[in-house]
Amino acid sequence: MIDLNIGQIAAFVTAICWTITPIAFEAAGKRVGSLSVNFIRLILAFFLIGIFTFTTRGMFLPLDASINTWLWLSVSGVIGFVLGDLFLFEAFVLIGSRISLLIMAVVPPITALIGFFILGERLTVLDLLGMFITMGGIFLVILVKGSNEKKVKLSHPIKGISYAFIGAIGQAVGMVFSKLGMGNYNAFAATQIRIIAATVAFAIIITLRKNWSSLALALKDFKAVKYISVGSFFGPFIGVSLSLLAVQYISTGVASTISSLSRILIIPISIIVFKEKVSAKEVLGAAITIGGVALLFI
Repeated sequence: MIDLNIGQIAAFVTAICWTITPIAFEAAGKRVGSLSVNFIRLILAFFLIGIFTFTTRGMFLPLDASINTWLWLSVSGVIGFVLGDLFLFEAFVLIGSRISLLIMAVVPPITALIGFFILGERLTVLDLLGMFITMGGIFLVILVKGSNEKKVKLSHPIKGISYAFIGAIGQAVGMVFSKLGMGNYNAFAATQIRIIAATVAFAIIITLRKNWSSLALALKDFKAVKYISVGSFFGPFIGVSLSLLAVQYISTGVASTISSLSRILIIPISIIVFKEKVSAKEVLGAAITIGGVALLFI
């Protein structure tokens, strides 16, 4: 019972972190671009976790991890942090953090489908119903009536919505590899391995794109660095680490369901911070989406 409570608390705090993080990164991304935000936040998170693990484990680097752990967590980091977050952060800029976060609710259904096709996990009728309801909640928000009442159109640019869905796929696949590689290994140290692999991958991308000058300019933007610092603390440092801690004590599905509360928590913050107008339909869609996710793991 104690273990279960630890997992539930970790997942709920993760939901709070997932509420703060996208808002901070959206604000930073609009100032300096998503690629710079991604790289800087990983560097900051690397040192934050290193200091934390040095204090708690006596190691700044995860040198006690096995080769197998390094392999799977590195793959997870590249897929989740690079592929997933690169597109997700672009979605933050294009359609905002609130809608992007709502679309990210497809991560648990995608994870369940991956488990079915690759890991041979069973899907029940209730699972399929949960997926249907989750997608229904999302479509309720992103689809609106067009000028012709008989047709519907997207409420936001298709590019931003597509990027958010690609980001969700990256997050889902990354989580599967995290589960494979982490086992009983320390969750914060595991996050640091993912960050190291992702940082190397981003450095290669920045070099190929010749974006180091843009990164230097981003570092001179005090407001952007402030937003990135806040997002890094609550995101890859606290949020990601606690999400991994949660899945060590409770099932991935239950942890995902609890952390998905961020879809609701972010609504009042978006209204206050970005002065967004949120309709009753969007609130209903977010609530339906969470209900669908919850059904996946009953």
